[in-house]
Amino acid sequence: MEDNTRPSSYLDEPPNSRLFLVTSKSITEDNIRDHFSTFGEIQDIWVVKDKHTKESKGVAFVKFAKSSQACTAMEEMHGKCLVEGTKPIKVFIAQSRSSGSHRDVEDEELTRIFVMIPKTFTEDDLKETFKEYGNIEYCIIIKNKLTGESKGLGYVRYHKPSQAAIAIENCDKTFRAILAEPRAKTSSTENEYFGNSRSEHMANESGMSGYPFSDNSNYTSGDTWNSDMITRCLMVSSRAAITQEQVYSLFDLIPGLDYCELQRDQYGFVKGQAMIRYNNLGSAVYAKEKLNGFEYPPGNRLAVTYVDDGEDRTSPVGKMAMQLVAAQMMSMVWNGPSGPQLMKTSTGYAPLATSQKLRVQTDVSLPSVKKMAPSDSVVKERLFVIFNPSPLPVDVLEDVFCRYGSLIEVYLVPGRNVGYMKYADRKHANEAMAALHGKVVNGVKMKVMLADPPKEESHKRQRTY
Repeated sequence: MEDNTRPSSYLDEPPNSRLFLVTSKSITEDNIRDHFSTFGEIQDIWVVKDKHTKESKGVAFVKFAKSSQACTAMEEMHGKCLVEGTKPIKVFIAQSRSSGSHRDVEDEELTRIFVMIPKTFTEDDLKETFKEYGNIEYCIIIKNKLTGESKGLGYVRYHKPSQAAIAIENCDKTFRAILAEPRAKTSSTENEYFGNSRSEHMANESGMSGYPFSDNSNYTSGDTWNSDMITRCLMVSSRAAITQEQVYSLFDLIPGLDYCELQRDQYGFVKGQAMIRYNNLGSAVYAKEKLNGFEYPPGNRLAVTYVDDGEDRTSPVGKMAMQLVAAQMMSMVWNGPSGPQLMKTSTGYAPLATSQKLRVQTDVSLPSVKKMAPSDSVVKERLFVIFNPSPLPVDVLEDVFCRYGSLIEVYLVPGRNVGYMKYADRKHANEAMAALHGKVVNGVKMKVMLADPPKEESHKRQRTY
């Protein structure tokens, strides 16, 4: 159980030292401790339980003293069975408490470290220095584009997350090693570790891309573009799976959307990026301002940057005119009917219930909205919903599922693409299931089925029948 005497921040110190487990509901804290204590010092184990029934929800957290211990445990225990007869568990690195996503053993960010090195270092020197901590996939030294000289910075990519964590923990402190972050992230993380002197080296550096062999023109720092140009074209980058329909429904909230298309590689696979074009500068500026950093789906922050659309804006007069038009158009968009739909909060960008409810997109003929049942109503039926590729926001689900009557509550299982809909009337639940199973809402496909009843209710039904 979590130690309430410690500050909550300790859960993320050191980074990536806490595991998120998806288990069977029968798995206990002792089962977890027996299997995971072999990997290092366990500081906390928290089995998440229903606050009413006290029954395990089938998820748990394990906090280790070191990141390398957590990574090793993830690599060794993912897919293993803790108790004979139970399903294999899933093990992820839990993100910080401010984030809703989790990292798995295949996550590139867990295997690539960023280091400060002497400018005389070659790639062979870098590899020779760090190979003692694990098998290295590649090393890169960041160089000045014009002179070809080393900037005293480099990357080391390992095969396993645990090897990268061991390198960070054990290498000479002068290397000031940290996990490399994608370029879409702000420099605040780096500044926290290294201060202004190091951030100056990293500014506008192409080598800072989280994907060093990708086309940097498709994944460019918003700050770099923002200082030089404003265009009608935007590039949207997402670390989570996202569909064309989801991107379109989000950016179409802002008037003037002309074009929206997911980017694919040479093999036809989605690259996690989408190209957006508006018919005016104001809408593009507003979209960039309000949707860069927006959490969609929940827990996944979108990165929105300007892309050169080929128009000539090199002259000072052209730049001034462009800025003036953009400011005027942005003012018109802000004061128009769509302006209040997106608001920046102190914790980031959050979708407002009103705007999303008004824009539910589905081929289902939905009944009119009905009031939800009181929260203390007796649950007569529960629906179990599987979402693909990711869960819809709770307010959208309430909007859709309440239309069939007597909806009490929507519950999304943390870290999983599943949720429960609780109804006060079985007939209404069955009508919702019949209407919504296999349907697509806002680009998310749902499988809707009856949930297993609680054990006590199951026994009552058996006696009734």
